Amino acid sequence: MNSLSVDEIRALHMKHAPSAEAFELVFTHCEIVWKIAQQLLPVPGLAVDMELVRTGSLLHDIGVYRLYDAGGRLDKRNYVRHGLLGHEILAGEGLPEILCRFCSCHTGVGLTRHDIREQGLPLPPGDYTAETPEERLVMYADKFHSKTTPPTFVRPHTYTAHLSRYGAHKVQAFDELRATFGDPHLGPLSDAHHHAVI
Repeated sequence: MNSLSVDEIRALHMKHAPSAEAFELVFTHCEIVWKIAQQLLPVPGLAVDMELVRTGSLLHDIGVYRLYDAGGRLDKRNYVRHGLLGHEILAGEGLPEILCRFCSCHTGVGLTRHDIREQGLPLPPGDYTAETPEERLVMYADKFHSKTTPPTFVRPHTYTAHLSRYGAHKVQAFDELRATFGDPHLGPLSDAHHHAVI
């Protein structure tokens, strides 16, 4: 089962969301990531399963729900864990590894064992990197929308500036994704969702 209907995915979100506000923030972000990924498809010379990209886009951030406390506050200090938490949620729901990986392998432009050690991240040692074209596209599309307060769309150069603090190799990885998938058109999405573009 490598694909779920939108209704099935929405039901999973609602099951795990601690509040209506959390659901609205996270599920809307996931829908936006899917819309961005759609803009970037098809990719010349690259075979991409569009249904898998849709499912991965709509599920990738489900782990964020586990970072809310009883008062509705998000644990930003441990936010980097949301991918692994999402992987755990989907595995617990009996979903296959091919879907679980969209959660654990979309953070930044990929997290390696070296990154975890050097940055002292609260993650078990391992390589959490996108490998398939579908995983890489979802990871890339995710970079262009942020669940900040208020949510914003993120221009490529803004994300590059953010990424530069982690080293030139991370910027190079992002540039390679841009060369593969191209840049999305954020203006229409910004107008539709009333989120600023930064």
